[in-house]
Amino acid sequence: MNDLEVRQLRYFVAVAEELHFGRAAERLGMAQPPLSRAIRELERRLGVQLLERTTRQVTLTAAGEVFLRDARTALDAIIAAGRRARHAGQATPRLRLALKADSDAGLLPQILSAYQHEEAALPVELVLGGRGEQAQALRDGRADVALLFSPFNDRGLDVEPLLTEPRLAALAATDPLAARRCLRLADLAGRRLPDGAPADQDPSAAVIDSGPESPHRGLVSGTRKTATDLAQVFKLIELGDIVCFLPAWVTRRYPWPEIAYRPVSDLEPATLAVAWPRDARSTAVAAFVRVAGSVGATAGTAARG
Repeated sequence: MNDLEVRQLRYFVAVAEELHFGRAAERLGMAQPPLSRAIRELERRLGVQLLERTTRQVTLTAAGEVFLRDARTALDAIIAAGRRARHAGQATPRLRLALKADSDAGLLPQILSAYQHEEAALPVELVLGGRGEQAQALRDGRADVALLFSPFNDRGLDVEPLLTEPRLAALAATDPLAARRCLRLADLAGRRLPDGAPADQDPSAAVIDSGPESPHRGLVSGTRKTATDLAQVFKLIELGDIVCFLPAWVTRRYPWPEIAYRPVSDLEPATLAVAWPRDARSTAVAAFVRVAGSVGATAGTAARG
């Protein structure tokens, strides 16, 4: 078998993710017939069928599932190689730190202050994004290190937890549940989280995401609302439209008279972690991870005290 081309991997990933040749062709900016021919040629070269095609649907075969996972990894590696090479070739190297605004547990100023005294320290460039984007930024070469919430997809990454604290339920101060000192998830039955999920099921992704990439939707007087920042989410909570699970460090930073924060005994806590590519050999990254771990340990001791 001849070596595969990057173009073939891109074509297959688009079809496998869309499960529709027309949509995949549109996404790739090409016509459908050459895309279909390219996928057939890929299967011929591999000697295995990757897709099941009928007049109604396209599905992945077992081989296709495996190939999709590895093709994504290969494309990530190729894209990351180019970005990291360009970054390394800059006249003034920087440490690119991926994070979501308001999701550093208040540790970032302390981390940066301590980091600048490290011998291997570089100027830090913030790579801001929505929740869930930081791990991918590490894999595709947009960032060198990240602060992010667990759990997340840690494929290809090394991770060190920094701080773990309870998540609290944020609900309108006028909500009858606000009269209780402590709640259970079952008490929140019938209420919705910002993403529309039932509040009594504790989806781990329900920690607040105020980024515009993942808008939060609520229902007020029959009108669909979209919140694109934390203040808007607080307003929807205040109106009784949604409830939200917030790490304790967020509730301390944002006391809100119209909102009650209540512990939930069976709610999983929130963990802030530092992550970096598993094959990283940068002394600047190592210094940042070391400093972040020290600051996190101090903060954790203070929180427990």
